[in-house]
Amino acid sequence: MDENKTGSKGIRWWLLITIIAITVLAGTWIWINDAGQRQEKVFQVVFVAVISVFLILCWLLLFSRLKWRTRILSIGGFVLVILLGIALFRIRGVTGDLVPILEWRWTRTVGESTMPDFEAASELLVGDYPQFLGPNRNATLNGIRLARDWATRPPRLVWRQPIGEGWSAFAVVGDSAITQVQEGEKEKVVCYELKTGKLKWSHSDRARFEVVPAGTGPRATPTIVGDRVYTLGATGLLNCLDFATGKSIWSTDIIRDNKSKVPDWGVSGSPLVINDSVIVSAGGMEGKSLVAYHKLTGKISWSGGNDSAGYSSPQLRTLAGAPQILIFNYKSVVSHDPNTGAVLWRYPWPSAESVAQPVQLPNDYLLVSSGYGIGSKLLRIQRDVDRKLGANLVWESRGLKAKFTNVVYKDDYIYGLDDGILVCLNISDGKRAWKRGRYGHGQIILVDDLLLIQAESGDVVLLEANPTSHVELGRFSALMGRTWNNPTFAAPYLLVRNDREAACYELPLE
Repeated sequence: MDENKTGSKGIRWWLLITIIAITVLAGTWIWINDAGQRQEKVFQVVFVAVISVFLILCWLLLFSRLKWRTRILSIGGFVLVILLGIALFRIRGVTGDLVPILEWRWTRTVGESTMPDFEAASELLVGDYPQFLGPNRNATLNGIRLARDWATRPPRLVWRQPIGEGWSAFAVVGDSAITQVQEGEKEKVVCYELKTGKLKWSHSDRARFEVVPAGTGPRATPTIVGDRVYTLGATGLLNCLDFATGKSIWSTDIIRDNKSKVPDWGVSGSPLVINDSVIVSAGGMEGKSLVAYHKLTGKISWSGGNDSAGYSSPQLRTLAGAPQILIFNYKSVVSHDPNTGAVLWRYPWPSAESVAQPVQLPNDYLLVSSGYGIGSKLLRIQRDVDRKLGANLVWESRGLKAKFTNVVYKDDYIYGLDDGILVCLNISDGKRAWKRGRYGHGQIILVDDLLLIQAESGDVVLLEANPTSHVELGRFSALMGRTWNNPTFAAPYLLVRNDREAACYELPLE
């Protein structure tokens, strides 16, 4: 038989249709099945798609009965499409569900800021937001009343402009808004005028962190105390800068100092300043996990613990009557004495992805949560008969799995993003009051009795902190593209950014 002709039994289209039908059914079943996390479903769908492409190629070459000329041309076309895709597109990181983000290869990477024409902001009292998650490091602001009706009183754009790469948030004191960015091979600390977006000063170090899943640039948020700014870069450079000018006062490398290593997703913990100490999560062994540097000299004051660093930031809390520094490490939650660094208690954690800040609750309770199927645990910090502090498990729940969002507490309920969907969790038993509203892997600020959500899509959403139902009051498009950075609310100004642009909006107050 002439191999250039179709076989006597005709082309086996039914086999191709069967492969495609099974692929569609398998993908649909994976996606609608309630079990598992979204990132796991993404991997499974990709696996099914790869197997399907392989089977289709096998059908084309071996079982289709198409003319050999058609087979060869089809394979050539497939290879050409793959090469064309590689030539035209590049992967710019991933979403929070680990879906690759494609962009044209000629898309310009943001460099120096381009200043637009500015409209003067109205003269309203500005509140300070001097560090990661606000004045108390809990993403909660009390005594500020946001207007609930954005239809009649919408948020007003003050300025919007390109910005360097990075996942740092803004810290604001007075008219200065400070963040960290990556521009080429330089890791920068940049200070803008809050009401205009104009650059006041910048400080740069020759450092660069870049991993395809994690993205490029610094992660930690600056800490402003008095006339100084303390910053921690993604490779471990700890800087003390002059608040007014950005000039370096002292600098050190916490990875080198403590013989540790840069975590897979970069050094992420924002510096905590207590009295004369700048406290950072260094992740060193032999008593060098949590380290305090003297804020005036940069010399090590104390260190303690033996856990590798996670991606959370140290926070000062008082539990069971004892002031203590809490840090969510690699596979552990640890409490340190704020004066000596000695470990007060340690609670093992099943996941290595320790990101969300543990949340202090009334009566010495502590809520800890992580993603990747782990969920939340409520701990109670108590003293034993020997007066030693310890953490005891009260309940555990898979009702809230905070992957890298931070959660907030209001009137016996926790609000947070569970695998990208907003959840209200009852702290009495860990059960969900409700779960609704997909905002992706974004971030939250509680402003009195309202929730400000920075969605992963770039939208900003206003909701009630309501334990009985999901009530969305308003939203607007604040940024374009994937947004993981925490928002900053220096009332009435909301500062938002991602790895491409930054913007300032004036939110209406009651």
